[in-house]
Amino acid sequence: MLYRLTKIVSAPFLHLLWPTTVTGAEHVPASGPAILASNHLSVLDSTFLPLVLPRQVRFVAKAEYFTGNPVTAAWMRATGQISIDRQSPTAAQDMLDAAARVLRGGELFGIYPEGTRSPDGRLYRGKVGVAWLALETGAPVVPVGMIGTDKVLPIGASVPKLGRIGIRIGKPLTFTGSAASARDRRRVTDEIMTAVQELSGQEYAGGYAPSRSAG
Repeated sequence: MLYRLTKIVSAPFLHLLWPTTVTGAEHVPASGPAILASNHLSVLDSTFLPLVLPRQVRFVAKAEYFTGNPVTAAWMRATGQISIDRQSPTAAQDMLDAAARVLRGGELFGIYPEGTRSPDGRLYRGKVGVAWLALETGAPVVPVGMIGTDKVLPIGASVPKLGRIGIRIGKPLTFTGSAASARDRRRVTDEIMTAVQELSGQEYAGGYAPSRSAG
């Protein structure tokens, strides 16, 4: 109820300031589990993608978002995001386990395979956690290309600028293979990132994105 109320109140305001064009929303399953695998340009990605879909999307967010700025903390809780301590030695597996529970519960889970925001607008190599999730749970992967969010709120900025945003959603992908196989995880991840790149139109950087404490 709180999630729906938050969307009803905030969506018209956000769309007025940042007109958003969405293509392919029909590719998101109307029910059942699915993984939304997106490029990551801005912290705003986790705000605008859920706003354009009728179903709730769950993301993992670092614990600091729940304990710092009270407005951010309230938004994270209202939108049902999952708090993870990224300083924990088991943070990566904790994230995957939490995501698997969301999917097994029949919900939508959003993930950024690059692992962090792009520092320069290019698309970086995906980490294999997204493939583990797909192969372990059997959930389809829906590729997503976010466009323009980095112009509205670049890394390091605290106040968003006015601008237009695009969200392109591709057809669901299903995969076969073993979650325990490193080769299968790499293959599936690369296929997902190719689909994301086709939607986002980004230049492919080739390597992993440099780690950022801001995530």
